[in-house]
Amino acid sequence: MTRKTLMLASGLAALCLTTPATAQNSAPQPVPVVNEIPAPQDRAYPGTMQLEVDATDIARAIFRVKQTIPVVQGEKLTLLYPEWLPGKHAPRGAIAELTGLKITTKGAPVKWTRDTVNVYAFHVDVPAGAKQVTAEFQFLTPVRGSEGRRVITPEMMNVQWEQVSLYPAGYYTRRIPIKPSITLPKGWTGVAAIDGAKIKGNRIDYGVTDYENFIDSPLFAGRHFKKWDLGNDVTLNVWADEEKDLAAKPEHIAAHKALVDEALALYGAKHFDRYEFLLALTGRMGGVGLEHHRSSENTRETDYFTEWDKNGHERGLLPHEIVHSWNGKFRRPATMWTPNYSVPMRTQLLWLYEGQTSYWDLILGVRSGIQSKELILGELARNAARYQVQPGREWRSVQDTTQDPVIGARKAKPYYSWARGEDYYNEGALTWLAADMIIRERSGGTRSLDDFAKLFFGVRDGDWGVLTYDFDEVVATLNKVEPYDWATFLDSKLRKAGQPAPLLGIEKAGYRLVFKDEPNAFEKEAAAEGKGLDLWHSLGLRLNGDGVATSVLWDGPAHKTSINNGSKIVAVGEMAYSKDRLKDAIIAAKDGKTPIKLLVSRDKRFRNVEIGYTGGLRYPHLEPASQGEQELDRLLKPKR
Repeated sequence: MTRKTLMLASGLAALCLTTPATAQNSAPQPVPVVNEIPAPQDRAYPGTMQLEVDATDIARAIFRVKQTIPVVQGEKLTLLYPEWLPGKHAPRGAIAELTGLKITTKGAPVKWTRDTVNVYAFHVDVPAGAKQVTAEFQFLTPVRGSEGRRVITPEMMNVQWEQVSLYPAGYYTRRIPIKPSITLPKGWTGVAAIDGAKIKGNRIDYGVTDYENFIDSPLFAGRHFKKWDLGNDVTLNVWADEEKDLAAKPEHIAAHKALVDEALALYGAKHFDRYEFLLALTGRMGGVGLEHHRSSENTRETDYFTEWDKNGHERGLLPHEIVHSWNGKFRRPATMWTPNYSVPMRTQLLWLYEGQTSYWDLILGVRSGIQSKELILGELARNAARYQVQPGREWRSVQDTTQDPVIGARKAKPYYSWARGEDYYNEGALTWLAADMIIRERSGGTRSLDDFAKLFFGVRDGDWGVLTYDFDEVVATLNKVEPYDWATFLDSKLRKAGQPAPLLGIEKAGYRLVFKDEPNAFEKEAAAEGKGLDLWHSLGLRLNGDGVATSVLWDGPAHKTSINNGSKIVAVGEMAYSKDRLKDAIIAAKDGKTPIKLLVSRDKRFRNVEIGYTGGLRYPHLEPASQGEQELDRLLKPKR
């Protein structure tokens, strides 16, 4: 090889070495995503679906479903399983538990294919001339906590119709008729806010309703049942694990009657023809708290009635749910009403939908007597103090947390205080308290947020459809009550990060946030039930009954020593851990000379930790800022 040839070969080799590797790799192009599912249209579905649910297999916790669906000649049939569920604010359809799907017509099998993009959709190859198809499947309900929420026990069940039904694509759900029925275990009583119920033996046949109302009307059923008439077409239906747990006293029922009266006094109109509180008192069925237009869907502890004086902190749920009949069901953000359960909801106004509902559940709880004033003051103090030290406020606005049902899927987070969660509930409530106090202050006490409630939610008495709204209507209605720059107020408080702690409403209401060395009434009750230890405002952590950290404040004293969720405090000083021993150590450290020494275990490793905190025990309380009756006291007085 000549020198010239050698140099040329060397240059070619160098060139190959410097050529980007990507030039030699395959580079595919994407396959287009084709939507094969008919869009919903506001047209009547020509025919009535028939649904039969067999709920008798409680031993194996299985719902068996048979559904007959009329076929529209000349149209492709795509069946949908509900995905985006009202009240859950996210795609929570339990598609994984739908099993054994078989579709037939006149007994002959019909081929179906799951959509390759939307797994909640099934394309059905309907034979020419077929007038209807029958879909049969099983819904396998969870039998242990690791599988999801348990909805069937030997004593009771909660039937959420979206789990046991399909519906045709191409139509608004309010235009699809359905005639449902359910067969319950013998001797059980079932209640759902669906009209036309006819009971024969252990089977309930309902009248024809539309699919939207059907999905919004869950059923509770069980062995041990009792109901009370609360007046105003409202019924309290209660199931329990044991008969003894249904022993309500007259004063308990009177408080629930007063709740209904106070809600109607607040809104001045009724957006239901009847309302069914569905309440299960259980330690076996999974917990639930969902709103519906003509019913609630709730569970509470078994001692709801029998330990009435010890569980007031739990009784804000029913006030919350009945408020939702007006706020969230009748009045709904325009971006949260969807024509079917396949269209995503956009949740940016949940600070009104849930935030103002959370405000009024506090107020109605006291006005009705379901909860005490001391408890609500404690709950307000707890929430305000939590936001006072919440570092996640630096980067995340309240409105951004309205997307947390989708982002976070309501699962536990490593550092909730930094990540934030669904703060539109409680910070929303504190923001509406501030709005209420601004109205009262500017109007000289002649107007309040009660006036907004009537003007915004109390319109069209008797209408139990859906009336949507947007941000501009919220602002315009507030200005009708009391002229003010409400757009800027709401924008700064709710749509911008880095805002001050939401104490404005408390201060304008004549109270102030202070810290004491004993828990307030709300926290004391909650701690007694949970058997844990809340040291959020001292060491910056919460412990369960075994001394295991369940929540750690980002950049708080415990966090700075690398104590994480799951860390277990084994010893305080040289003694085994106990709640009292740790509290004593925190008190002793106030002298500035006695560090808090802990033995901490995590991942089978032990280490000694020394926390240099000297602030003592700190628990939030609200107290009047001056003598005499305050505006907050007047706000909490009954209106009926």
